[in-house]
Amino acid sequence: MKKLSVKTIVAIGIGAALFFVLGRFVAIPSPVPNTNITTQYGLLAFIAAVFGPIAGVLAGFIGHFFIDFSYGWGVWWSWVIASGVFGLCMGIISSKLHVDEGEFSGKDIAFFNLEQFAAHLISWVVVAPVLDILIYSEPVNKVFIQGLVSAISNSITTGIIGTLLCLAYAKAIPKKGSLKEED
Repeated sequence: MKKLSVKTIVAIGIGAALFFVLGRFVAIPSPVPNTNITTQYGLLAFIAAVFGPIAGVLAGFIGHFFIDFSYGWGVWWSWVIASGVFGLCMGIISSKLHVDEGEFSGKDIAFFNLEQFAAHLISWVVVAPVLDILIYSEPVNKVFIQGLVSAISNSITTGIIGTLLCLAYAKAIPKKGSLKEED
């Protein structure tokens, strides 16, 4: 098995910590019970795009675990797993992008946003509701409404925050061949 680099391990730790802070303290309640409009998925999409699927899945899983744990109602495993699935999907999908090489332009932005929307649908309209039903015997109509609201609101915040983070990061990377040796 390939070892994780120190850079990836640090990205997981920082990503999970920031995911926790954003999810715990920068959440806006939605009209649907137990569902918030959150900003942490834009950060998670960025972490996954730059550091890969392992960083994405672990930052999402660990960060969401600590959000639930900090509220004191217990860990809602179906949603913790769904956050990990979103990070994994974004890491795999974003491997086609080259944000870490300073490339993130029009077609990349469109691809990133189309794929993050698909990853949110998979995570919140499939994974979380199905696990809610299987693990917690939750009512079907309730969990699919929660999932749909989460997928839509998370896609909007990811589209804004994730895109801006990827753009800023890509612009900060020196382009290949742009540095010249002085005499």
